[in-house]
Amino acid sequence: MISLTDCIALCGLDEAEVRALAEHEHLPEIAAAALGAYLLHLPRGAEKVQQMIEEDIRDALDRGDRAHARDLFMALRHFLKEHGPAPRTRGPQAL
Repeated sequence: MISLTDCIALCGLDEAEVRALAEHEHLPEIAAAALGAYLLHLPRGAEKVQQMIEEDIRDALDRGDRAHARDLFMALRHFLKEHGPAPRTRGPQAL
């Protein structure tokens, strides 16, 4: 049987990044790992993951949860180190 740890190891994201996706999309972590793997295979998927984590950081700051925002920021830093920053453009972006 494959475990959550196995799925995270295979998806291309680390545990904190998977947790951020799970939070953003209101999914179980196992489903977030699958979503992350899927997104990373799309042409602009890494950009979408970056946006999701950034939105989670803003939400945490808006509700005054600085500790959680700090944890999410560390996940974002790791993600950017591994997958590179998305190019900045104006206006909404769609996949």
